[in-house]
Amino acid sequence: MATIQLTAEGFKENIFDYDKAEEWKYKGNLPAVVDFYADWCGPCKAVAPVLEELSNEYHDKLLIYKIDTDKEQDLSMLFGIQSIPTILFIPVDGQPMMQKGAIPKSAFKQVIEERLLKTKNEPSQSAT
Repeated sequence: MATIQLTAEGFKENIFDYDKAEEWKYKGNLPAVVDFYADWCGPCKAVAPVLEELSNEYHDKLLIYKIDTDKEQDLSMLFGIQSIPTILFIPVDGQPMMQKGAIPKSAFKQVIEERLLKTKNEPSQSAT
């Protein structure tokens, strides 16, 4: 599964309708990663193939969206995007978290595993 290009309308439909709700409530059933980028941005271009790889690796567990900050300036302003890339990590439940700058694949995987999928650092269940 490839990354999914989003517009502001798509963001409202799939992630959060900021026009109707005051408090954050994610609409999706799978955790998501949103990449705020621009076509002219060098670090954004470096992150793009990493996101494609992650999209394939986590195809049934995670959605990866891309938002062009040049085309979606109002949405970018809403999230206070001042530098790109900025990555928004969205768990199914709970508050999203933002990370500015190009981060390596290992850092993406760590956040995905520990914060979005919560597969690490959970107490093991032992049968008694």
